[in-house]
Amino acid sequence: MLKKTFIGFVSLLVLLSIATAVFMQQKSFGKLPSGARLERIKNSKQYKDGSFENIEPTKLLAADASYFGMVTKYFGKGIDREPVKNLPSVKTNLDGLPKEKPSLVWFGHSSFLISINGKRILSDPVFSDRPSPVQYAGSKSYPGTRVFDVADLPALDVIVISHDHYDHLDYNTIVALTPRTKFFCVPLGVGEHLIHWGVPANKIKEFDWWEGETVMEGIELTCTPARHFSGRGFRGNKTLWASFVLKTGGYNIFIGGDSGYDNSFKAIGEALGPFDIAMLECGQYDKQWPDIHMMPEETVQASIDLNAKTLLPVHWGKFTLALHPWKEPIERATAHAKKLGVNVTTPLIGEAIYLDGSYPATRWWEGY
Repeated sequence: MLKKTFIGFVSLLVLLSIATAVFMQQKSFGKLPSGARLERIKNSKQYKDGSFENIEPTKLLAADASYFGMVTKYFGKGIDREPVKNLPSVKTNLDGLPKEKPSLVWFGHSSFLISINGKRILSDPVFSDRPSPVQYAGSKSYPGTRVFDVADLPALDVIVISHDHYDHLDYNTIVALTPRTKFFCVPLGVGEHLIHWGVPANKIKEFDWWEGETVMEGIELTCTPARHFSGRGFRGNKTLWASFVLKTGGYNIFIGGDSGYDNSFKAIGEALGPFDIAMLECGQYDKQWPDIHMMPEETVQASIDLNAKTLLPVHWGKFTLALHPWKEPIERATAHAKKLGVNVTTPLIGEAIYLDGSYPATRWWEGY
């Protein structure tokens, strides 16, 4: 009897292993760097003992964090973790944005389109319903937030990707946009995912921290540090995570990606600032992982460190990926910004911000 039980247990483990291996073969998981790309990665100062590292010591979870408690809370009901009704939005004609008016349109979470002097730069586009390797599981976008689809986007000059997590690098979106995009600018190693998904190699530009390039006439990008991590499967930190500085049309713009707070913001501000506007993560934080995501008050301080004229809080308003109430990030950030005299813009999803005009600052989330 004991022998039969043991054989049954081993057989179950084998079947589960095979099923997992087959599941992980889906293209959406991407591919780890190899060949010449891996050799370049090995020369990076950030790459040590087979993985990328942050500048400052960084833990994915605090010492007193509980995996079991975290998972239990995440799948529990929580308090106000999602809106109770459809969120308001604006369906801007993206192809009709006036070329003479530099603009920015936020799509929720960390996706936004910058249009300046006829140049169009899209950052961390996620237009799938879920930031997940499969569309039948994972956090679903809030009602009312999917007002744009890939078909609504104009032809693009550059897509900027900050790192390879599913809420920033979406397989379906990248595949759909590849024929209409001139260049993809990504941190080291992320190009392997894109190649695996059919993006031509001559469209991909990979950067290490502090590397910069004039990607095309009128668009200059510099890859800058962030305090985070990476990975789309079981093996993490094989690709780099980053923020970016974009110079185009006489504007200096900071694309923050994901980052815990550290001294890098001050260093970037001193080296490459000041900035006309900074898009900084403000959401999906928790005291159980304080090193890899900023608290809203730290987001405001980071904008000060960068010497940014205006702060656009992102990484909230579309998906629930943490335990806090869905609108807590923007409420805490705007309250702290008011206290410190920091200019914050709070556009609706799809509402155009004109960089030479007045910035929207309504509290549209109230009542939802």
